[in-house]
Amino acid sequence: MSGIIFTDVLANPSPLGLTALVVGALFLLARLFKRTVRLSDIPVVGNATSKEARRKEFLSGKARDLYIEGYKKNHLTMKNLTRRVESECVVVSPEFLKHLKKLPEDVLSFNEAVEEALQTKYTNITSNIPTIPHTLKTSLNPALFRLNPIILDEVSNAIQTEFPQSADWSDVRINGKLARIVAKTSGRIFVGPDLCRDEVYLDAAVNYTLDMTAAIQAVGFISPWLRPFLASRAPQVKKLHHRFQQADDFLRPVVTARRQAALHGLNEKDKPDDMLQWLMDSKDKFGQQSDRAISKYQLSLTFAAIHTTTAALTNAFYNLAATPDLVAILRQEVEEVLAETDGNITAVALQKMVKLDSFLKEIMRYYPQSATAFQRKVMKPVTLPNGQTIPTGVILEVPSHAINYDETIHASPDVFDALRFYKIRKEKEAALKSKMSAEDAFAEAATNNQFASVGDTSLAFGYGRNACPGRFFAANEMKMILATTFLKYDLKMPDGCTERYKNLTFGSQSVPDPTKTIMMRLRN
Repeated sequence: MSGIIFTDVLANPSPLGLTALVVGALFLLARLFKRTVRLSDIPVVGNATSKEARRKEFLSGKARDLYIEGYKKNHLTMKNLTRRVESECVVVSPEFLKHLKKLPEDVLSFNEAVEEALQTKYTNITSNIPTIPHTLKTSLNPALFRLNPIILDEVSNAIQTEFPQSADWSDVRINGKLARIVAKTSGRIFVGPDLCRDEVYLDAAVNYTLDMTAAIQAVGFISPWLRPFLASRAPQVKKLHHRFQQADDFLRPVVTARRQAALHGLNEKDKPDDMLQWLMDSKDKFGQQSDRAISKYQLSLTFAAIHTTTAALTNAFYNLAATPDLVAILRQEVEEVLAETDGNITAVALQKMVKLDSFLKEIMRYYPQSATAFQRKVMKPVTLPNGQTIPTGVILEVPSHAINYDETIHASPDVFDALRFYKIRKEKEAALKSKMSAEDAFAEAATNNQFASVGDTSLAFGYGRNACPGRFFAANEMKMILATTFLKYDLKMPDGCTERYKNLTFGSQSVPDPTKTIMMRLRN
């Protein structure tokens, strides 16, 4: 609308029209100046001065160093600019988290920050889907004990199918194998047993994650001023849109068939017991969703489930292959726990694998996939407890990587200690046993120190009301995959490799190198 008005004014100038144009321009400039002045009060980290120079510095591999620099200088807020998002980023101290998490969505928006991070204007990714977190919290999480045997069955089948079945050492590109194992296991709960092993589904599930990441990065490397003109032409974006259609062609008929079955009086006990059905049944709260919408929801679930879980597991396998002694320690714990459950990996057994839990939590601390957490877009000016005001339109975030390496929080943070959180839990548990029962002491000691815990110094799964609702499922899934691997396989690095592979860093993101291999063999 505004574009049409401006065009008419320029084409047919009149004193009144020109006055309106000038006043409008001055208003916009005043707003921009006001915001710039406010941002100028916030310290800038790094040596670069211009916006473009800061972008280049951020993407040159120095991003994490910049966050640590600002954190150590004790700047309560600092400004940094990335190429991944259009808005400027203000990084705040974690001491403000308890204050910030109370602010409503119309002041500090999680959804707006996610949409900008995913470049949804250009990628057409659907991100703001209230049905998904609601269904995870109300349908999946309460059912985890009941679903445990089903998840374990798929883990066992996937490992037997994807990992080598030989007593001789085999060279395995582990990232790709883990992606398929996670896709099958998650898919068993998301779409059911018939679809989760279908190669069309697996291709869409695994490669959607890759195509989505590539499209987001491609858009991020285009200047913000040119994105409206060039983003849709990027090959990566076109490929992602083709992936949308492929998934829709595969999933929509399944949704339609289930709806037809329900119309013909399908008994409640005969309904599929999976996430797809739970999403369809959420119509009473969220209204009837179209078949196409449900299929897109599945893609969003797929990305959330496969991308982060596969990356964390790949990091874990690289560490295990490089440290055989650690494999022996964790394997012994698994065997001791399973001796109490007749060899069954039950939900209770998973809870007792506290060394394995500690190892996974340390993986997330030492190899965080992002240098920041708690990303929120400021929708209305926010005044911090220290009096500083963050203006509308910027992305606010917390330097989680710097927190992970803070020696006042974690002893010897530069050392990977697989049993770090196990030792903390045991110390607290011993101190609590004189005040409560052994069971209560075990539970209390685990509160802030287990893999799925969230807190102001443990941000891998987010923080506050938007903390990842699927983290409990992910934790169980990862433990099952690792425990089953320990029981069946030996691991080592390829001949000639003496150190753990280094991760790849892009801006604020860090991922394990997906091209590397490890050696695996069946145990005697």
